[in-house]
Amino acid sequence: MRKVIGWSIVGYLLFALFITWYLFYGANTAIPTEFKGTAADPESFLNSRELLLSEEYSQIRNLLFFLAIPIEWIIYLFVLVLGVSAKFRSWSMVSSKISVVQTAIYFFWLSLLVEVLSFPLQWLSYTFSKNYNITTQEFSSWMKDILIDFWVNYALMIVIVSVLYWLIRKSTKRWWFYAWLLSVPFSLILMFVQPVIIDPLYNDFYPLKDKQLETKILAIADKANIPAEHVYEVDMSEKTNALNAYVTGIGSNSRIVLWDTTLNRLADDEILFIMAHEMGHYVMKHIYIGIAGYLLLTLLGLYIINKLMVFIIKRWGNLLKIRDSRDIASLPLLLLLISLLTFAASPFSNAVSRYQENAADTYAIEMTQNNAAAVKTFQELTRAGLSQVNPPYLVKLFRYGHPTMLERITHLENYQVEKNK
Repeated sequence: MRKVIGWSIVGYLLFALFITWYLFYGANTAIPTEFKGTAADPESFLNSRELLLSEEYSQIRNLLFFLAIPIEWIIYLFVLVLGVSAKFRSWSMVSSKISVVQTAIYFFWLSLLVEVLSFPLQWLSYTFSKNYNITTQEFSSWMKDILIDFWVNYALMIVIVSVLYWLIRKSTKRWWFYAWLLSVPFSLILMFVQPVIIDPLYNDFYPLKDKQLETKILAIADKANIPAEHVYEVDMSEKTNALNAYVTGIGSNSRIVLWDTTLNRLADDEILFIMAHEMGHYVMKHIYIGIAGYLLLTLLGLYIINKLMVFIIKRWGNLLKIRDSRDIASLPLLLLLISLLTFAASPFSNAVSRYQENAADTYAIEMTQNNAAAVKTFQELTRAGLSQVNPPYLVKLFRYGHPTMLERITHLENYQVEKNK
């Protein structure tokens, strides 16, 4: 146990030193010479202070991201080897004889512990974002969102964990497949209800208020054969100065959503480009392709997790204080493996996402035929979010579900060159 704890701490410190060196000294984020002076060069659209702030903000934000992920793994590992998970299991069994209630009690204490231990980094990230004027949300409002997150996740996970461990106890060898089968309708239902039940817990959504802009958007939507009721704006200016738009939901509950910060800071032509981009996702069925990809990865992930849990418990079950995979005290191991595999798969899923985003950019420029507005949109997104135009490779690999701003702007310029030939 001492070796596990000691090597985990040493490994984390070495990783923290490496990632700090890489982000602040080792990675080259300079614009390649051939793009100097072009629309993709941040010196052409950011002043010296904005350049400095974007570099500082991006470096620290990326550092906090990479430091937070192993912290989660270490928490789950320590909860196991220190016997905390076994203690929570004992408390739950003493408190009730009903299996679902035992699971609810166990998971409450586990969730609370993880939330408390993770809170300092969350608070640091919030404070840092507030200092750079990206976050405008007051602390009380931020804490309200933290509490909503906790209880929404707790409610969903109680259902998932209860069903999962019921399946494990009923079929130790094939539980992973039955869990995947149940995850298909569960995921679809969750995506269907999220826009109308979960998302409104955090923000107010309403149809677009600007009727002149709505008319212009409806014209593009009509060309794309998209129902007009799928366009919404959301009140985000009380929480952030960043700009965003996205597609959410499926079926009759699918929505294209614009943040009000985007509406306030961009011109109509730039907003129309963003809307055309989001409509591109809708037209090219990216949401449904994403669901299919997610379900395939889930099937593979559950199979791997089953094999790993059997091997780990057989070899280190005594060290981890786990009886077998049917023991609810094995849940931190399950969550640890899910987190590890999700992180390992993120370069692949991000690459697919970047491909789709690039396709949506092409769709938008073909739809709007306004290259200048498209370029200006990405420049303003960079300024509002203090983003690096050319981020480090590892950051792009593990964090970027969109192409970098350098890639997006040069793609637009290359498109214009090809068009003029």
